[in-house]
Amino acid sequence: MLQKQKVFDTSAPNRSTKIINGECSGVLNWDDIRHPAMYKLYKVLIANHWIPSEISMNKDKQQFAELTPIEQDAFKKIIGLLAVLDSMQTNFVTDVGQYFTDSSLVAIAAIINQQEVIHNQSYSYVLSSLVDYQTQKDVFEYWKHDQVLLERNLFIADMYQRFRDDKTPQTFLEALVADMILEGVFFYTGFAFFYNLARHQKMLGTSQMISYIQRDEAQHTYFFGEVFQLLLADFPELDTKQNRFFVYEKMNQAVALEMKWARHVLTGVEGIDFDEFDRYIRYIVNKRLDMMGLEKAYEGVDNCMPWIRPFSDEALNQTKTDFFEGKSRTYAKVTKENGFDEL
Repeated sequence: MLQKQKVFDTSAPNRSTKIINGECSGVLNWDDIRHPAMYKLYKVLIANHWIPSEISMNKDKQQFAELTPIEQDAFKKIIGLLAVLDSMQTNFVTDVGQYFTDSSLVAIAAIINQQEVIHNQSYSYVLSSLVDYQTQKDVFEYWKHDQVLLERNLFIADMYQRFRDDKTPQTFLEALVADMILEGVFFYTGFAFFYNLARHQKMLGTSQMISYIQRDEAQHTYFFGEVFQLLLADFPELDTKQNRFFVYEKMNQAVALEMKWARHVLTGVEGIDFDEFDRYIRYIVNKRLDMMGLEKAYEGVDNCMPWIRPFSDEALNQTKTDFFEGKSRTYAKVTKENGFDEL
């Protein structure tokens, strides 16, 4: 079983001995941490602070009424999906943070948790700007009644719940796989929908907000990919054929669920090609596996949708003119030099 990190341990070193079930005093000294890349990530995360009310929704309110019924329905269903995913993620990161025996990882988890809460606020902010209160409440209830949406959510929730109910290194590993799918795969149908609207000059305020969320999620995925690799290094007995099979099996299931959801929610939306999207999701999965230190699962796939490349993880990790506003907005530069070129 995993042991919670003590609040204060006078017999343990400040520098952690293991990421879980290790020794750590509980005192954070950024100049004396086991994994220096965590300080680089910390600086990137805090430099990217944003709040939803920075983004004007006035134009979006006008344009939402002009969307087709199919686009309006997809818009609401995808916002409902994202709200559920970030709510689950807040609970998961809270759980994980208690069991890290590494103060730098606890610190990163705290920032990630705050960002997930901001993401949830952003979905409420968008909906309250566009629809009446009852419709907003209905959207946040979709996950209970839409069977395709519920199937996706339970796929993640079951792995998270196993960790909450039985906290062992094995269930921790399985929960990390679920995290990589939630943050690194299951958001991307929704992201693509909003960027498809943006390329047709629709709902640019919402799409700007989504780009900030994607930027955050890319860094969260990087973090948990690193945690996965650190876990295998600290607990080599977990690096088994069975566990590697588990990873690839769950990723394959995630692709199937993502494509089922995409066809469920995006059929009839102008500009969406499901053959291209299928290849794109497999490309995303290959990137997540690489972050976990594993071989890619699919051959012959790439970012095959040219219109989505300006919104790719790499493009959003640059200091550049804001794609939507046409004015300067400075982000923390992500480069090979600071170790985050593959976000």
